[in-house]
Amino acid sequence: MNALARSSFAFFASFSRFSRYQGLKSFIYQRDHHGFEFTEDHESLRDAVRRYIDKVYTFEHRRAIVAKGGFDRADYNALAELGLTGLCISDAHGGMGMGPVESMIVMEELGRGIALEPLAQTLIASVLLQTYAPEPIQSAWLPMLASGEKIVALALQERGMRYEMTNIKANAALAVKEYALSATKNIVIAGDHADAYIVSALLSGQAALFLVDAKAAGVQVAGHLCQDGSRAATVTFTNAPAQLITSDGQAALQLAQDCGIANTCAYAVGVMDKTLAVTADYMNTRKQFGQTLASFQALRHRMADMKMQLELARSMSYFSNMKLGSPAPERSRAAAQAKVQLGQSMRFVGQQAVQLHGGIGVTDEYIVSHYFKTLTQLEMSFGDTMHHLGEVSKRMQDTAGVFA
Repeated sequence: MNALARSSFAFFASFSRFSRYQGLKSFIYQRDHHGFEFTEDHESLRDAVRRYIDKVYTFEHRRAIVAKGGFDRADYNALAELGLTGLCISDAHGGMGMGPVESMIVMEELGRGIALEPLAQTLIASVLLQTYAPEPIQSAWLPMLASGEKIVALALQERGMRYEMTNIKANAALAVKEYALSATKNIVIAGDHADAYIVSALLSGQAALFLVDAKAAGVQVAGHLCQDGSRAATVTFTNAPAQLITSDGQAALQLAQDCGIANTCAYAVGVMDKTLAVTADYMNTRKQFGQTLASFQALRHRMADMKMQLELARSMSYFSNMKLGSPAPERSRAAAQAKVQLGQSMRFVGQQAVQLHGGIGVTDEYIVSHYFKTLTQLEMSFGDTMHHLGEVSKRMQDTAGVFA
């Protein structure tokens, strides 16, 4: 058995120790020997976002947004009115001062409606600015992020990175009073609607993060639709004036990656939860040979397998989100483990949902095809399954009692 196989085996053996599902409302996180469970405030937050998704952000409403180009500022402002854009920003800067649990709840509910708004970008940007940015940048930008007045997008990806966020070609150098940055960044989510960018670049050969105003000289933006109907852009910076957020870019980029994975996992759980519910409704109404599809045992077994994959994914999403406050090595290992399980679950749930629906499952007019496209895109966000299987292998420190 080669090293990768041994590490993978150890991962799945280790995984069994914490992937126990006890139901959504009674699930208890074990962390530092203390229990955690959802509070009434958590449930109130969940209910508020779910009501918005169910009553306002319907499938027809989402299709109208896609038809208009994949982004509507009014819908982003609606999230701001709910306080969600300031969810992770301290009250000193006009935010709600909440943490990973609340972010996870919100992202799950937005996933149920496959919401297109770049709230995850705002949450990650909030964490990065609060953790690393100097006070003048925090005071200038965090209140506007919290109110929803401004959107800050992550411009971190470049061609050829292969999910390695520190494999940077962009460069920055100190000019007269500020830095001048040159880069081409790809798949910048909502990049053509952003008011500023958090950009990774090399400074004296080391990774660093910068803040660049979208209206600054030397910034060119080319927007496009993504597979799921959301917006992204290729952003080119040519000696653009930039403010230094931190010269410790490696640690900051790892934090951004881990937060991005946690948000992606939570969003994907919501997508899969709704996909399963829609498929169950279809199975209970569609008839073949005079009987509903749900009456056929083989199909019921496939639904049970989908449910199992959903709950495995949910447990790992909880795990990765609860580890966001842990030391960086532990946090990153949990994120990689979660992304492996979520990648497997997303592929399985999406494919099974389409197959159980038959031909209608791939039509643009039917909701399941859009959930399937979203799951496919999420599987490749912040590193695909194979990439993170390698990350789990590199970070595995024990043998689960199997190997000497």
